[in-house]
Order: sequence, then structure tokens, then C-alpha cells
Amino acid sequence: MDLFGSYALLLAFALAIYAIAGGIAAIITRRPLLIKSARNAGFAVCALIWLGFGSLVYLFFTDNFAMAYVSEHSNRNLGHLYKFSAVWSGQQGSLLFWSFLLSIYVFSALFAYRGKHPELMPYVGVVLASVQLFFLTLNNFVASPFQVLTLPGAGGVPHLASMADGHGLNPLLQYPEMVIHPPVLYSGYTGFTIPFAFAMAALIGRYPGEKWIHLTRKWTMIAWCFQSAGILLGAHWAYAVLGWGGYWAWDPVENASLMPWLTGTAFLHSVMMQEKRGMMRVWNVWLVFTTFLLVIFGTFLTRSGVVSSVHAFAQSSIGRWFVGFLIIAIAACLIAFLKNRDYLRSDNQLDSMISRESSFLFNNLILLVACVAVLSGTLFPVLSEAIRGTKISVGPPFFNRVNIPIAMFLLFLTGVGPLLAWRKTSVESLRKNFGLPLLAGVVAAIVAVALGLREFYVTLCLLLSAFVTFTVFSEFFRGARVIAARTGANIFSSAAQLTMRNTRRYGGYVIHFGMVLVFIGISGTAFNQDKQMEMSAGSAMAIGPYTLHLQNFDSDQQPNYSAERATIDVDKGGKSVMMLYPQRRFYPSNEESGTMVAISSTLKEDLYVVYAGRSPDSNLPVIHAYLNPLVKWIWLGGLVVVLGTILALLPNRQAVMVMSPAAESSPAFGSEGQHPARASISARSQLPKDNV
Repeated sequence: MDLFGSYALLLAFALAIYAIAGGIAAIITRRPLLIKSARNAGFAVCALIWLGFGSLVYLFFTDNFAMAYVSEHSNRNLGHLYKFSAVWSGQQGSLLFWSFLLSIYVFSALFAYRGKHPELMPYVGVVLASVQLFFLTLNNFVASPFQVLTLPGAGGVPHLASMADGHGLNPLLQYPEMVIHPPVLYSGYTGFTIPFAFAMAALIGRYPGEKWIHLTRKWTMIAWCFQSAGILLGAHWAYAVLGWGGYWAWDPVENASLMPWLTGTAFLHSVMMQEKRGMMRVWNVWLVFTTFLLVIFGTFLTRSGVVSSVHAFAQSSIGRWFVGFLIIAIAACLIAFLKNRDYLRSDNQLDSMISRESSFLFNNLILLVACVAVLSGTLFPVLSEAIRGTKISVGPPFFNRVNIPIAMFLLFLTGVGPLLAWRKTSVESLRKNFGLPLLAGVVAAIVAVALGLREFYVTLCLLLSAFVTFTVFSEFFRGARVIAARTGANIFSSAAQLTMRNTRRYGGYVIHFGMVLVFIGISGTAFNQDKQMEMSAGSAMAIGPYTLHLQNFDSDQQPNYSAERATIDVDKGGKSVMMLYPQRRFYPSNEESGTMVAISSTLKEDLYVVYAGRSPDSNLPVIHAYLNPLVKWIWLGGLVVVLGTILALLPNRQAVMVMSPAAESSPAFGSEGQHPARASISARSQLPKDNV
């Protein structure tokens, strides 16, 4: 099976070369048979990658420890769920998994547009095959997961070997969330290749109009949705597994996932200006290019070892390959742009600084400033070591100081955009639209201050959250009220009808509301508490309104690990309210230990308890407790964001045609004076203008 997987990837590599060469020949000659042949080669590349990935999965599930990669990342006692996730737990397997997910996107795009857009798709196929060729080069010649295990023999000649059992999976990865977090995040990363390919193809082929924007918008939204969910799943994994009481540490690998998300978000907003006004064409093309380049750059950070991270792979020489690919990709983007920049000339200019266009522009600028701030902070240790010979790291204080004000401005713009008209907004319209939402925000802030809130940014976040929430719900209410008046339906049914008539617009509002919930959850960080104590059976520790009573310790032996568990009775106000069972686990296969955090989560706060091990001085167990307010709002907000994105991807439902009888009789239609029913459509003209 190892040979089968290797041959499948080698054949995929050869066919990717043919897909590129055949695609270029098809572009030059415009021969339909060549176009079809190159497309079929693209399909074959994807199918062969699937076979290669399936072969690796088979090797893991059959415990083939003659394979170096399998023996390093699995063992016989590892559960089937974790054997599957072990496939992408190391450098080689994760790169093949990247190719596998990318091939799903490539196959879907080629299949969806087969026989369509003949002026564009040959270019798209060449770009996609080129990206696949790079990763297949890594899969075959740089980091192959199909290398057999060898040991040095007599005279230093290596010979084939096989281990009785493997080293096992990293304990940090033996958590259910890690079975879905990497696939979801990688699906975001690889998905941004599709809009990149279409943008490059449209630019090189000088494809007329905004058609490429319409073709790629949903692909971008799908990738953005996966990226959003992947980031939040990673944050939840860090929170539930690492045992440090937090979910975001501005780690370089965390930052690497955030940067393309920021530029992708900017593109999804600014693309509306190109669709409606023919503006920002240069900007949008470069946003797509930058998002893809940041994906490759983030992958370089994760895999090269140039930055230290609990999420990163071990230091490797593979980084130079990503640097080379980045240089080629940047050069290709610059050459394509410089040769065809006249094609990107805008049809219109900004009419007013007080308009929806300007809000999108400011939104883009602020998102890019945030991206630059994250990038500079992430690279500062690397640059300081290169220039001064000393690695100087910048931690969370730097990132928080820079990005919190930026985040507040973005939250403000989230509420402002829907209140502004296209082209120009009058002063009277500003007064009418901003009055109630702003009043709602101010009232919320005043109430919070009156109740004792003194944190400036938390108060500002609350004000802006109320402002945005009121704006979002008022948009739904205004449109739903018109439909309710027309049809007699209740307001909730009318809101559902309104949403399905323009899923993109109202799905976007749902996403905005989800981000409000995320912001509220993050603001709770200002009130975090933690306490650590050496505890023995019968001792107690107080934190916030809770008192933790350590009752006893017990042990548990599982096939893959042994665990020591603490039993903690938690009381509040003198009354027992819950039992918590934090664990400390030891994995004999790789002689590593890990924690299993005990968390009691409510909308108000999380009680987070870690069994941190034993004190080296007294040998007493060390219990570390955290009280983290509002954390659950982050996960709920993330769920709302994903649901809003799915809603925005749904097709619009057309207004229902209503058959109404004649109001008056007419002799021309018979003695009864009745004439056929007239078809009339619910008056969409009475909905708010942007709903139509």
C-alpha cells in the first residue's frame, strides 16, 4: 500500500505538469479538445491525490509500523478516532492532507464550471494546477509520508526495519476537537486558492466585466466560513486542553491564521463596491492576492521552525521551499498586474465621504492596519535576531495595545455601514438613522457605569455592541413590518420571508450580530481571576463566589494512558453546586504527560480548574483555578457567525405571486361580471431600498 500511495502521488505530479502545459497550449490555440484534455488532467490529479491520501489512512489503521511516519505518530492502543487524526499530526501527513483538501476544491471548481466560461476557465485550470504542483513536489520529493523505516546495518548500510509498536500521538492532540479543528482550518486555508486562481485568470485573460467577482464570491465565503470556524475551534482547543486559562495568546501560529482572515474579510466587504459601482478593482484583486500569499506565508511560519509555538511543527528545512514559492507567486502577481493594470480601471469615483462606499473603504483600511500590526509583531523576533543577533519577542501587551482600539473602530463601522446610503447620505438621513441606535448604546453604557463598571474599553465595547445590535435588529424590523402590513403575517414570519428574499444582506447582518457576541465575550477578559494552591485532601480554596473543596484523588488505567484524577466539590454561598474532576494523564508510549481541564461553563462565567501536577518541594498536588467571565459568549458568537455565513450562501427566494380577484365587474367578461384573476406580486417597492 505504501508503493501504491507513492505511485499515485508521482502520477499526480506528472499529470499536474501536463495540466499546466496543456492548459497553456489551450489558451494559445483555443482548441476545444485541448481545453477538455487539460481539464480532465486536472480531474485525474485530484483523484490520484485522493488515492494517495486514502493509502496513508489505510497504513495508519492497519498499524503498519514499517512506515517511518506511522511509527512516529501512532501506536496500537491509540483509538480509531485518533488514528485518523494522527494522519495529519506530523509534517509529512499534514502536507498530504493539505493537497487532499485542495484537490476537493479544485475538482469542485473544475466540475462546476465545465463547459462554461471558456475564455476564463483554461487560465483558472493552469493556476490551480500550478499550486497543486508545488504541494505535490513537497509530497513526493521533500516530505513524503511513504518513507519506510530503516536502521543502520553493518558497514553503515541501512536496512529495512519494523517496530513492534509506534511512539504514539502527541498527548496535546488526543482531544476530540483536534479531530475536526485541523480539517476545518485547512479547509479555510486551501479554499482561498480558488478566488486567487479566478482573480489571476481574470487579470491575465482580461476577462470583461465583474463576472469573475460573482463566480468567486461564494467560494470566498465558504473559505472564510471554514477559516472563522477553524480559528474559533483552535481557540477552544487551547482553552480546554493547554490548561493556562486563556484561549488566545497572540501566538505566531494563531496570528498566521488570523492574517488571511482579516484580508479575506476586507475583500468580502469591498467586493460589494465593485459589484454595485464598478469601483476598487485594483484593491480587490490585490486583496485576493494578499490573502492567498498570507496563507502560504502562514504555512511557512508553521512549518519552517523560524518562530516558536506550541502549534508549530518541528524546525525543518522545508521553509526554503515555501520561501521560493512565495517569491514566484509574488512575482507572478506583480507581472500580471503591471501588464494588465489598465484593465482594472474603475468606472466610478467616491462621491462623498459620508456614504456606504466610504464606510466600506474605512473598514478595509482598518482591517489592513490590523493585519500589518499582527504581521509586524509576529515577525519582530525574527527581524530583531537577523539585524541585532538577539531574538526579542513582543507579547500580548503589544498586540492588545495596538489591536483593541482598532477592534473598537471596526465594531463601530459594523453598525454604521447599514445606516448609510450609497453615493451620499444627507444630514437629515444621518440624524434619522443614527438617533435611536446611538441612544441605545449610550443608555447601555450609562447603566453599566451606574452599576459600577469602570473599565474604559469594556464600557466602550458595551456601548458599541448595543449600537450595532440595535442597528441589526432595526434593519430586520423595518423590512418585516412592511411585509407584515402587506400580507397580514406576524412579524417573525415576515422577518423570515424578508431574510430569504435577500439572504446575502440579512445573512451578513446575522454575522455582524455574531461578531457582537464574540466582542462581548472577549471584553470579559478584563475581569478574569485566578488562584493557585498546593492542596491536600480536605483543604479548600476560595475564588470569586466559589469555594473549592478537594475531597480525594484516584487513579485510572486506560489502554493508552494512566490518569490521576482530583475530585473537587464546589460550593457557592455555603451550598454545594457542582463536582469537578480535573486530571493529569501520562502516556507511556511517548513518555509524555498532559492535563484534562475541568470546566463549568455558564453565560455569566466559566469556573476553570487545572490539576497542574505536584509541587517539587512538598510533593503536594497543585490546583490552579480560574474564574473567566463571559467566555461562553465567544463560542456562541462563533456559532452565530457560521450560521449567518451559511444563510448568506443560500439562494434568494423570490417573492410569492398572489392571485387576487377583480375589484370591479366588466361586461366584456360575461354576464356574471367577473373577470379572470389578476396576478400581482407583493409590493417589494415598499420594502427598504436595499432589500430589493
